[in-house]
Amino acid sequence: MSQPATTTVEVNGHPCRIWTKGKGPKLGFLAGLGGLPRWLPFLDRLAESRTVIVPSLPGYPGATGHTELDTHLDWVLAVRQIVDKAGLAGADLVGASVGGAFAAEMAAIFPGHVGKLALISPFGLFDDREPAADPWAQRKDVLPGLLCADPANWTGLVAAPEGANSVEWPIEMTRASEAAARAFWPLGNTRLEKRLGLISAPTLILWGDRDSILPPSYAGKFAKGIKGATRVETVADAGHLAYLDQPDAVARAILAHFG
Repeated sequence: MSQPATTTVEVNGHPCRIWTKGKGPKLGFLAGLGGLPRWLPFLDRLAESRTVIVPSLPGYPGATGHTELDTHLDWVLAVRQIVDKAGLAGADLVGASVGGAFAAEMAAIFPGHVGKLALISPFGLFDDREPAADPWAQRKDVLPGLLCADPANWTGLVAAPEGANSVEWPIEMTRASEAAARAFWPLGNTRLEKRLGLISAPTLILWGDRDSILPPSYAGKFAKGIKGATRVETVADAGHLAYLDQPDAVARAILAHFG
């Protein structure tokens, strides 16, 4: 796997890394829990036919500035800045998990900023009859099996990348968890259901059949709420971060949707 080109933009005075690889129409990706400590096979699949642009959200690997964001509006506007500065305004957008909630917010609040939309087990909703699991309340040894069908895929994601400081790396991953918690605690509920009806972009919703964080029934709740044409697909043998468990299948579904 060759490495992507790396650039940096500033959001609220803090650096945010932008990775770019591939050729063809632009496609943005907002990652899920854990962010992107490293480039992934899933992204390479997308880059075979698209220019894949991957911004790091504040506080995630490759970015700082999450402590400046105190409200949900702060986060949404920060993501809007990142989308603009990464050159993604108007491009197709993929979002997963916590990144999926922000991708949906972009499509709802700034519809001109999103072409087609793909959401992979997005946060943002909560149903007390089928409550989501709280990823911030789990023991470290339990979390990999909740986030991925194959726990080794999560362990591999968050392992220190080549060149990382072995002492500082655990602190960086803790910071990523803190950033997600600031945006989505408790239980990922941002009352996104109130804004789903504003989404007119054609939307693909992908859900791992072994998602242990968000019940698969939430896929139907998203599909029902979104105004635009929406399709739901289940990813076999995949957990919450389906793009780690089944990179080829998830990439194929997304590229087919975007055309």
